[in-house]
Amino acid sequence: MIEMQDVWKTYPDGSQALKGITVKVNRNEFLYVVGPSGAGKSTFMKLIYREERPTKGSIFVNGFNLEKLKQRKIPYVRRNIGVIFQDYRLLPKLTAFENIAFAMEVIEAPKKIIKKRVLEVLELVKLRDKASSLPTQMSGGEQQRIAIARAIVNNPTVIIADEPTGNLDPDTSWGIMKLMEEINFRGTTIIMATHNKEIVNTMRKRVLAIEDGQIARDQVRGEYGYED
Repeated sequence: MIEMQDVWKTYPDGSQALKGITVKVNRNEFLYVVGPSGAGKSTFMKLIYREERPTKGSIFVNGFNLEKLKQRKIPYVRRNIGVIFQDYRLLPKLTAFENIAFAMEVIEAPKKIIKKRVLEVLELVKLRDKASSLPTQMSGGEQQRIAIARAIVNNPTVIIADEPTGNLDPDTSWGIMKLMEEINFRGTTIIMATHNKEIVNTMRKRVLAIEDGQIARDQVRGEYGYED
């Protein structure tokens, strides 16, 4: 599903975010990416959906070599990757329905299919009653559920989640994690960067620890292992 081979990332200011990362993520896996702030976790995530490009090394996603990918193929690859952010990134003037639908309009899906699919994912995230609500009319947890619905509406093979519970209270965070687990159970690979020790230690999925730009641990049923 995803493979990095000797990946290095050096930014223009000379800072090295990643140093020789080699890792494979299999189809249907649930992977936590953990480590201290500034360790390289966000860069690791951005490389997968090609927001950043490596200085050296190879990255394969769904069989595509991202470094050799022609520009016209990038949107196609990104269609198969859903991204969830800590700050939701919903469009403020659009309703919950419209925010989710927008992800399908971009790929020019027919209106009939858009309506059916958006209602399906609203049902999945248990927010069908919020279809007409604006982001400002929803709680943080509800906004994150809409962001998740938007990320999965095009049936991606991979979800990249960067601190999806970072702005949420503990109870709401657990609700989001149960939803993420259900999405994973339905066949979507999930890669999630988090500082939430309790969630990682309770759910016991594969854990990839990044420290100083390098892989420090890769455990099948891992623990968080930090005191932040």
